Amino acid sequence: MTSCFNGSAGWPEPVVRVQAVSETCGDTIPDRYVKPPPDRPSPPPAAAASGGRGAPNNIPVVDLSMLDADATSQAVAAACREWGFFQAVNHGVRPELLRGARAAWRGFFRQPAEVRERYANSPATYEGYGSRLGTAKGGPLDWGDYYFLHVLPASLKSHDKWPSLPASLRETTEEYGEEVVQLGRRVMRLLSSGLGLEAGRLQAAFGGVGGEGACMRVNFYPRCPQPELTLGVAAHSDPGGMTMLLVDDHVRGLQVRSPAGEWITVDPVPDAFIVNVGDQIQVLSNAAYKSVEHRVTVSAAEDRLSMAFFYNPRSDLPIAPMPELVTPARPALYPEMTFDQYRVFIRQRGLAGKAQLESLQANNNSNKGAAGGSCSAGDAAPPPPAVPADGSSPSS
Repeated sequence: MTSCFNGSAGWPEPVVRVQAVSETCGDTIPDRYVKPPPDRPSPPPAAAASGGRGAPNNIPVVDLSMLDADATSQAVAAACREWGFFQAVNHGVRPELLRGARAAWRGFFRQPAEVRERYANSPATYEGYGSRLGTAKGGPLDWGDYYFLHVLPASLKSHDKWPSLPASLRETTEEYGEEVVQLGRRVMRLLSSGLGLEAGRLQAAFGGVGGEGACMRVNFYPRCPQPELTLGVAAHSDPGGMTMLLVDDHVRGLQVRSPAGEWITVDPVPDAFIVNVGDQIQVLSNAAYKSVEHRVTVSAAEDRLSMAFFYNPRSDLPIAPMPELVTPARPALYPEMTFDQYRVFIRQRGLAGKAQLESLQANNNSNKGAAGGSCSAGDAAPPPPAVPADGSSPSS
């Protein structure tokens, strides 16, 4: 049964590999993957075209090679204020590295099941080969498998936990991680300037250069005979700081909630990164930047692979609205909470769109009204148990 599940890694129930389900389920997906009708993928609005660069139904595209640094910063800030998403083009990461990384990870998911299972993960760290689980035993499942690994801090990175096949994977992934960390630091400077702050201010709130966290989740969405009934990932906002996503070069799937409240399917620009604000930057910016709901659809015709790179604050640093952005007219919207605490808060409740961050804001406002002052993390969530410093919610 190793081709279907890993039942001995400490999970509350056998972990079913969606890749195996896809190969054996025929024309009907199992009931546990069927989403309730309100949560199923919906066709795009009748007026929506196919999108493309600058199309009104697509997320903004920002050229990071513009000579005018202020113009670049303002373009990034405008996208993150309105959409929470943008596509970064001319970002400085070599196209051949992007394609090589994507090809290497496709090679891993094409390995025999017994090879993939050597790297099966566990609840202790989530690092390794995994499949999406429900928040409760017997709960609904998403149509996707993944591989999760650490990049920063260096103390958490272990190449032994990275696949050794294909042979190019470890070296390519190491180089890819180094390049994307540099891109993350650059975008952080642009975001800070866009708030009217010193360029290094957001980075300092993350723990400074070298003090931040970074991890990667490679997502694999097998072909699905009934894609209209399920999702690769349910609607959510990312709990961390910022995500830089390298999507499949030929299969669309990412859907973003537009400012008008509609789901749009992103049309990727070749060799672009799709960058989105996470909950931690929404908190630090006091909601000037938006962490926006998104989800993933699946395809009946083809497998799909994407590489999500999470750039996060140091996990034990208190995160709260930056004082420079708090005024009597706009008080702090969120309580102080470490990223460790916030990840526990998310895991206890599962995917729920934007409900997690909104509940923190509601609790914060309620406690201020009752006590006439600010509240701490303890007012919004119970003290967290020890959790792995994986830098990402397993369900994000």
